[in-house]
Order: sequence, then C-alpha cells, then structure tokens
Amino acid sequence: MIPEQLVDLSRLQFAATAMYHFLFVPLTLGMVWLLVIMESVYVMTGQVVWKDMTRFWGKLFGINFALGVTTGITLEFQFGTNWAYYSHYVGDIFGAPLAIEGLMAFFLESTFIGLFFFGWDRLTRTQHLMVTTLMAVGTNLSALWILIANGWMQNPVGAEFSYQTMRMEMTDFWAVVFNPDAQAKFVHTVSAGYVTGAMFVLSVSSWYLLKGRDVEFARRSFRVASAFGLASVLSVIVLGDESGYTVGEAQQTKMAALEAMWETEPAPAGLKLIAGIDEQAQRNDWEVEIPWVMGLLGTRSASRQIPGIHDIQARNRERIVNGIAAVAALEALRRNRDDAEARRVLEATRGDLGFGLLLKKYTADVRQATPEMIDRAMHDTVPRVAPMFWSFRIMVGLGFAMLLLFGLAFWSTLKSRCQARPWLLRAALLMLPAPWIACELGWVVAEYGRQPWTIYGVLPTHLSVSTLSVESLYGSLAGFVGFYTVLLVVEIYLMRKFARQGPGSLGTGRYQFEPAHA
Repeated sequence: MIPEQLVDLSRLQFAATAMYHFLFVPLTLGMVWLLVIMESVYVMTGQVVWKDMTRFWGKLFGINFALGVTTGITLEFQFGTNWAYYSHYVGDIFGAPLAIEGLMAFFLESTFIGLFFFGWDRLTRTQHLMVTTLMAVGTNLSALWILIANGWMQNPVGAEFSYQTMRMEMTDFWAVVFNPDAQAKFVHTVSAGYVTGAMFVLSVSSWYLLKGRDVEFARRSFRVASAFGLASVLSVIVLGDESGYTVGEAQQTKMAALEAMWETEPAPAGLKLIAGIDEQAQRNDWEVEIPWVMGLLGTRSASRQIPGIHDIQARNRERIVNGIAAVAALEALRRNRDDAEARRVLEATRGDLGFGLLLKKYTADVRQATPEMIDRAMHDTVPRVAPMFWSFRIMVGLGFAMLLLFGLAFWSTLKSRCQARPWLLRAALLMLPAPWIACELGWVVAEYGRQPWTIYGVLPTHLSVSTLSVESLYGSLAGFVGFYTVLLVVEIYLMRKFARQGPGSLGTGRYQFEPAHA
C-alpha cells in the first residue's frame, strides 16, 4: 500500500505548481484577443494610437507569456516523475492531446509571438494583423488540447481497460476530442481568460484616467476592455451553466457536494445560496434556498431528480463490493492470462473495477476487505463538502460582481463619461484581482471535486503516484514553491514597472513620461 503522506505530498506539489501556472495562463488567453481587436482597428483606420495600443499592451502580454511558459514546462514532467503509474496506466490516451498541443499549438503560438514582436517594420499592416490573429489562434489551440486531456480525466470516454496490457487503451480518438466535458470546460475556461485580460486592461486604463495621464490612449483602451469584458463575462456565466450541466451528467458526486445536497430532494431541487454545513453529521443545520432553480439548471428538466450524497454513497458501496470481484479477477489474469473464468468475471464487472481499487488504500488483498474498510472507501468517494460549496459560491459571486462592473463601464463609454465617474474607475482598480481569484477557485472546484479519482471512476489517486521518498517530495515541493514565488515576484515587478511607465515606454514621443525627442 502507498503511504498516505506520499500521496498527499504528491497532490500538494502538483496543485501548487498548477495553481502558480494558472496565475499566468488566463491573462495570456485574454490579452491576445484584445491585441487582435486593437490591431484590427489600426489596420482599418490607420490611426497610429491603435498601433501604439497594440504594441504597449503586447509588451505586457509578452512578459506574462514568457513567465507562463516557464512555469508550465515542469507540469508535464511531473506526470513522469511524481505520477508514474498514472502515466503508465493512461498514457496512451492522456498523452495524445498533450503531444498534439506541443507539436501543433505551442510551436504555432511561439513562432508567431516572435513575429509579433519583431515584425512591425518587416511586415505590412495586414500581414502583421494576420500574425497577431494566428498567435491568438495558437494560444487558444494550446488551451483546447490541454483541456481535452483534463476533460478526459473528468469523463473518461473513448477508452477501455485491457487486461492483456493492464492499461487503459484508446478506442475512439474523436470521442475523446468531442467529449462534452472537455468542450464545456474549454469554452468556460477560455472565456474566463478573456475576462481576466479585459479586467487587466480595464483596471490599468482606469488608473491612467484617475491620474489624468495619456487620456485618449486610456479612454480607447478602457472602451475596448469594457465591451470585450462584458461579452466575455456573459459568456462565462452562460457557458458555466452548460459546464454545470455536464458535471451533473457525468459526475453526480461533484454536483451533490457543490450543492451540499445530503438527501435526494423532490424534483426540481432548489438552489442553496448559503448553508450551515455539518460534515460530521452529514447534514445542513440551516440553509437559504431558491426553489426549483438547481433542478432546472442541473438537469434541464422539472421532473428529473438530482441524487443526494447519501444515495450516491449507498450506490457507490454496491459498486465497491462488486469491484472486489473485478480486482480479484484482474489479479488472477495477471498470474495467468488464459484463465477463462477470471476473464468472464472481469468482463461482467469491468465497470466497477475502479471502485474495487479504492480498497487498495486499506488492504493489499481486496478480498480480505472488512465492512469497515468498505465503509471508509465509500466515504472516500465524496470530497469534503464545505470547501466545494463555498469555493463555488465565491467564484460565482465574483462572476456576477464583474458582470456588474463591466456593464457599468460599458454604459459609461456609451455616454462618453467614464472619466467623470471616478468611483467607477476606483472600483475597476480594486476589482483587478477578482478574475484570478475566480479562476483559481474554479480549478479547486474542478480538481478537488474529482477526488478520490485521478481518472474519474477508473483510477484512484492513491494508486497513481510514483514510488518516491517523502524527503525528496518535501525538497522538490520547497524548491518549486520557492522558484515559482520568485517568478511571480518578477512578473509583478515587471508588469507594475511597465504599466506605471504607460505608453511612454514605447519611446514614440507622443506620450507622457518620455523624452520629447525619443
């Protein structure tokens, strides 16, 4: 059996590096399309201020992209170093989209980023705009393939277990690509990135307007960011509903935990705004609920029920018991691949194999599992409810707050009065961290809510780790956190430095805080 501390440290290390990395990713996804919009206006109008806007915000984009790449490289290596059995077990499926991302999207993105920065004097306006557009396409393709891989972890379609190779094997590549969970996750995640980019430009532009600096430059940037941000945050909310629906279809345990729904309620279930959660007693002491809303959103129906945690646990207990036979049959086939009876049992119980493997956390021989062990494995199938419940509500609350801000900002640009509302500009400045907090909480909901699975319903997390020493994990965790913290400090320093300089950093002689002859 794998030591629990080893599993926890491996999870903590991957979570730390992934969440550091995702501080950079959303801004990259969002700013690149803002650059496309700004440069498109420049090409259509010939007004040089739009070129300056593209170059200035592009400089901040480039800083963020470089540091984002640096933090992302180690993530894929961790699959081999910290999650070796996971890589062996599902590498044929999980590795395919990651390989495509590296060969197609990342190289496309990196190539055109170089042309974006060094091609201003070597390409025509239209050619450079095409470069910027392809850079944006590459960035989004990169996110697409990574999220296809992650979506498969949430809903493992297009693959099945082979007792001959003792691994998961891909049976339908296009089912993996068009996995509903992956597609919903992609559009929701990239839309959240667009909101992040829009909020960054809106907040920095608001600061310029509050200071009365480069007003025409800032007004245009504010206008573009408010319109793009409003469209993006509406997209996040609408597509978040779709993402929630796919979760309800494929991961009912996660849905029940998100809603702190201990008992199955009559359809359509209500939406809990807040609740006093008692995890020890597995009940809510009190709750404030909007009738019907959760049932309608989660099932697209007024008659379908959303199962509660207690019913899900009872069903999972049956699957764990059934999975004992599957694991025993698999171990028999490992000893003798020609064992026809074991093959017959495995075929009959294949769907519950992963649930039987949950018992490996408590006993090496699942056939010797006691009722207490089965109960513990059953309780493991539901993540802690309070972190899921409150993370989701804070994320949604921030989303609606940003909707209000972008709506007001866009309305003020229609009236050409954004500078006359300093309270709105200050609010935009204070809301700068909001999209990052919401994005990080979104990943907490998605990844923590999948526990105890690495591959949902297929491979438990405690079986996925490499055989490492606890000491080495402490050392590498400290090293990664220290290095990534340095990179984050560098990012903040550089972004703050160039943002404070403003468009004067371009050295055109048209803006404040630069030599007039520059």
